[in-house]
Parts: sequence; C-alpha cells; structure tokens
Amino acid sequence: MPCYRCGTRQLDPDRGSSPWQRAVRADRQVLICPDCQGAPDWTAELDHCATCASVRLVRRLGEVECRECGMVGEPAGPPSSEHAGPPGLAEEVEQALRRVLRRSARTARIG
Repeated sequence: MPCYRCGTRQLDPDRGSSPWQRAVRADRQVLICPDCQGAPDWTAELDHCATCASVRLVRRLGEVECRECGMVGEPAGPPSSEHAGPPGLAEEVEQALRRVLRRSARTARIG
C-alpha cells in the first residue's frame, strides 16, 4: 500500500518498528510515509478518534480502533472513493491481470 499523500511505496522494513504510520482517512486504512509525516499539516486530513482526538486509528473487520485510548467503534460510513488517493495494491494487481489475460487471449487466437 502506498503513502496516501505522495504515493511512495513502503519497502520491506529493517528489523524493529516501521517509521510508517497507519491511520484512517475517509473510513479507509491508509499509510503515511516518514517524509509526509514531517509536513506540519499531515494529520489535518485524517479521521480522528471521537474519544481522545488521536489520529492513531486502524480499520479492520468493519470497525475502527484507536491505538491511543482503545476505543472501538463502527466506521462513520462506507469507505469513500472520493479521498482514496493513489490506487491500492489490489487495484494495481487487477489491472495487471487484465492486461496479461488480454494479451494471452490475443496470442491464443493468432496461434
């Protein structure tokens, strides 16, 4: 999954904790690279915990959990495609498969 702000892809991390930050934006799980975390307004576009206002949220299995205070709740609404940012890995894989399968079908007809 790329950084939602700049599109940089996360590489395999060294041992220890990753400098990348997980967060929720428009009810979608996103990653923020270390460079974008240096921007003064990097938390402005993120969803915040209703209890403690933290941006340390994770979305999984239809719920959002605050890593700061432990509050667990339902997301505010369905994931929005308006703020989705760069295409995710699933979309990229789907596009690549379509291209490969289209080429395979053409090759089979020619041969």
